Amino acid sequence: MLLARYYDGVEVHREDKIIICRFLVPHRVLSTCRSKRGGMHEDLMFLYNHQVCEPHGHTTRMHAIAVRDPDEYARAISARYGLPADSCATLGTAANMNNAAIVHEVFRDLEVIAICTGGVETNAGRAGDPASYHEAGECLELLDASKAVTSGTINTILLISCEVTPGALVKAVITATEAKTAVLQELAVPSCYSDGLATGTGTDQIAVACRLGTEKPLTDTGKHSKAGELIGRAVSEAVRQTLALQNGLTPARQCSVLAHIERFGSRRDTIAAEIGHFLTTDQAALLAYNFDCIDQDPLTVAAVAALVHLRDKFVWGILPKSCLPEILRDYGAQVAAAVSGRHDRLAAYRDRLAQERPALDNATFVRWIYLSIALGFADKWDE
Repeated sequence: MLLARYYDGVEVHREDKIIICRFLVPHRVLSTCRSKRGGMHEDLMFLYNHQVCEPHGHTTRMHAIAVRDPDEYARAISARYGLPADSCATLGTAANMNNAAIVHEVFRDLEVIAICTGGVETNAGRAGDPASYHEAGECLELLDASKAVTSGTINTILLISCEVTPGALVKAVITATEAKTAVLQELAVPSCYSDGLATGTGTDQIAVACRLGTEKPLTDTGKHSKAGELIGRAVSEAVRQTLALQNGLTPARQCSVLAHIERFGSRRDTIAAEIGHFLTTDQAALLAYNFDCIDQDPLTVAAVAALVHLRDKFVWGILPKSCLPEILRDYGAQVAAAVSGRHDRLAAYRDRLAQERPALDNATFVRWIYLSIALGFADKWDE
């Protein structure tokens, strides 16, 4: 099915498990395609994004081939859809092609189109996280069996209506990547491999294509250029849309205490019980029964998010650790007051928290948040 035609230079088609960009005129393409058609080429006719398997608990023969022999994978998929393999750059994912987002940005005669698919629930990571494997010759040496690669990929196709120099095409990848990462930061997406915020997934892919033969090639696609602005806007909006469609990941869903602290080890199935350890039996039962209301309360989320951000400031070295007791005490008291609605009790909450020994390790930090929530909940219905 033809989805759209842009700048009389490219058509975007979708079939059951694939989105195909068909070039009507020559394009320069830079891609992370793992076959021999990856890198930079000026003789490609097609660029496609293909769903290899289901996102969870499922692999296919094509998935195994894609990992082991990318050229064979490209030949097989191209043959399936009647495409010339040597003229195609390929991206692969477990995301549903029906959840792809297409965003079109225009300024005068310049057009930028971003086509994104994405999922981040099981494979989001932060640059610098511990690796899963090391390539040693033709073998993959598994470094940590607990960090085996899982599904979850943000794939980006970027189409530009005019010629871009090879160097500026590389810079477009930088701009698009920054746009993607900015969205993940705004949504507070946690890394699945560390206690940091995610900057992408471990299997992200990208392809940037620009029309050849326009009068004067663009030489800059960075943030100061209009082209860079359009790239940033198109990619960020496409990433937002596809994550909402694929994962239900939206700003509204992230208005949640758990969303901000799960990267420290909190779990939905145990968090209410953990908080309940600091409450009476009846109070703990009441909290467990109404936990979603506490978890999604905007004032409580704001107070917990502030405390989490301050914790990061300590870890990053921006705040001196000598100030940890006072800051965690004061902002923990804000969490308690947000839960109870009793801001007149701030001093009492600070005094209670002053009896605790704060620390930045995940278990102690999460315990501090649980205690702060419990202090507030114990007061909430004390009439």
